[in-house]
Amino acid sequence: MTAARSIRAFVLTAPGEYEVQDVPAPVTAPGEVVVDVERAGVCGTDAEFFSGAMAYLHQGHAAYPLRLGHEWAGRVAGVGDGVDPAWIGRRVMGDTMLGCGDCRRCRRGYQHVCDKRQEVGIRGGRPGALAEQLAVPVGSLHVLPDAVDAELGALVEPGGNALRAAEGTGAGPGDRVLVLGPGTIGLLVAMFVRAAGAEVHLMGRTVDSLAFARGLGFQHVWAEEAVPELPFDAVVDASNDARLPDRARELVEPAGRLVYIGLAGEPSRVDTRTLVLKDVTSVGVLSASPGLTATVRAYAEGLVDPRPLVAATVGLEEVGRVLAGTRPPHAGPGPKILVDPHR
Repeated sequence: MTAARSIRAFVLTAPGEYEVQDVPAPVTAPGEVVVDVERAGVCGTDAEFFSGAMAYLHQGHAAYPLRLGHEWAGRVAGVGDGVDPAWIGRRVMGDTMLGCGDCRRCRRGYQHVCDKRQEVGIRGGRPGALAEQLAVPVGSLHVLPDAVDAELGALVEPGGNALRAAEGTGAGPGDRVLVLGPGTIGLLVAMFVRAAGAEVHLMGRTVDSLAFARGLGFQHVWAEEAVPELPFDAVVDASNDARLPDRARELVEPAGRLVYIGLAGEPSRVDTRTLVLKDVTSVGVLSASPGLTATVRAYAEGLVDPRPLVAATVGLEEVGRVLAGTRPPHAGPGPKILVDPHR
């Protein structure tokens, strides 16, 4: 009798507690594929699960033990019943949001806000990509062209979020946009806004983060107390600071646009009277789903290059320390850590 095959995976067993475990290899279920994961990203959502602060833990949408990882790229290794075998060998990344497919929202193309959705590595018990292999529905896949390698592929998911936020500003040539929070998402938003031809300003807290943003070619980089009194046609909050959504409301120009993509650990308060009196449009961005195809294309064409954001690539054994806030030795200045599960 052949023993069941196993793979290595990072497993979060409780807040601050983790193991790299041998777990059963995923099976090729009907309608799904199994992917050999080449790169996966570690993000702020993973850190919230690590700390125990993630809202889904308290809402019943997620529970320990958890298999994290929703930013990934890899190669299809096997297909289930009903899936074209031609998928085998293709280089892909996948949508995080997996809707039920039957509800009104899914039928209208909004599967990313389906009440019954699973989220890869986040919600509904769907194992994530901090593992050697991953099983996902074939319909969630996006093929990666040759110009988008595994490193870029793992940055498509955060890039899709950022692209949607940039599009939410409605900005183009002649417009001025302020981005609050120069982390991975904020910098990607700034890159997409710059590519659209708008003037980009960034506001951050630390000397290092501001210096890094300048190194990416952004000339207008400010500490909060130094933000100039300029008309900002759009303001994007990409921070986790509960104060900044209302600060964005103060800073935006009348008839401008506010985009909220950051999430704080506590409720944010916004004085909506000013939204009305300024005639401001406010946009919330949850998911990369509607922006993934365009992000792959932008990376392939070189419209946006997120590679400088990657500080280091580590193995599964180092993920716990990264989530705890320890920078890998010899990491570069960028905000993003990637994982090679086979290292």
